[in-house]
Amino acid sequence: METFKVGHARGADWHQASEACLAQIDNVPAAGGLGFLYATDALVAQLPEILEHFKQATGIEHWIGTVGLGICSNGQEYFEEPAIAAMVATLPDDSFRVFSPIKSGLEDFVRTNASWYTKADAHFAIVHGDPRNTNIPAFVSQLADEMVGGFLVGGLTSSRGAYPQIAETVTDGGISGVLFSGEVSVTTALTQGCTPIGKQHEITECRGNVAVTIDGRPALDVFEDDVGELVARDPRRTAGYIFAGLPIRGSDTGDYLVRHLVGFDPEEKLVAVGEALAPGDSIMFCRRDTHSAYQDMLRMLNDIKGRIRGSAKGGVYFSCVGRGPNLFGQNSEELSVIRQELGDLPLVGFFGNGEVSHNRLYGYTGVLTLFL
Repeated sequence: METFKVGHARGADWHQASEACLAQIDNVPAAGGLGFLYATDALVAQLPEILEHFKQATGIEHWIGTVGLGICSNGQEYFEEPAIAAMVATLPDDSFRVFSPIKSGLEDFVRTNASWYTKADAHFAIVHGDPRNTNIPAFVSQLADEMVGGFLVGGLTSSRGAYPQIAETVTDGGISGVLFSGEVSVTTALTQGCTPIGKQHEITECRGNVAVTIDGRPALDVFEDDVGELVARDPRRTAGYIFAGLPIRGSDTGDYLVRHLVGFDPEEKLVAVGEALAPGDSIMFCRRDTHSAYQDMLRMLNDIKGRIRGSAKGGVYFSCVGRGPNLFGQNSEELSVIRQELGDLPLVGFFGNGEVSHNRLYGYTGVLTLFL
């Protein structure tokens, strides 16, 4: 039977936080065990020692995880302090496979894992990535394709120091994680943190990431019409508040990627976006809005509750560093909504530099996965 146990704690140092976590997890069978380990970046230098301590204390060999500016468990967020959140899952034999970092291409990954994920009918993975590797978005897409209809969830490490990931050992520089066989049942959902302001537009002329014309008009004029001239002409007013939304072609859920507005040219009436653009792409402008983000969290949670029978066994949640206390408030408000709707579910996760859902890298979203 699949079981999930979780522990989370703050501490004066890693020893104190680790022991408090392990006391909550208590005894778990080592056989078939997979561990999830997240630490705040205050403990980044001690991550190898923390991982080894958890391995010895639990007898579980297989671990994945990373560090974040914030980490979470059900109903609780930790920022700006030493803290650890860990979950151990007892899963069917040979139902998962941890894979080493992909740093420059999928050749080694395929050579090492293809026979397993083909035989195991594996189409789901949890991944952690190093945000310094600019190939991560491509690797996410390629991994999903390689698994034939694959679906990935995860996030990019956030830290004020090093950027490590855990894939059996502490590593960095690429994307790593765990593949699950068809025996492990999951369901996932995504919630947006930004709300469209105006209608959806079409990019009619662009240069790289710079929109020249939108709907056949100067890009900045369209932007000003949507967000207001006063805000548009003072970039300081838009930072962290107004974003570009890039609708995903073929999405039947109205899904879109949120990207930063990185510059304006009032003379040429240009708008620069933190993503490569192409003529014919759709674009809309969005704002960060606490009320709308809260409502979309409720929508996501009600949707995922409607897809499951009974209670989930465990979960992982990957959110953006721009969410959490920066969007919902200081008292673990974002994770409290999840507990309010799903109950005391064993759950861990972190606040990252980007969130992975399906075959794409998102921003300002929350990605929830439940084990059924």
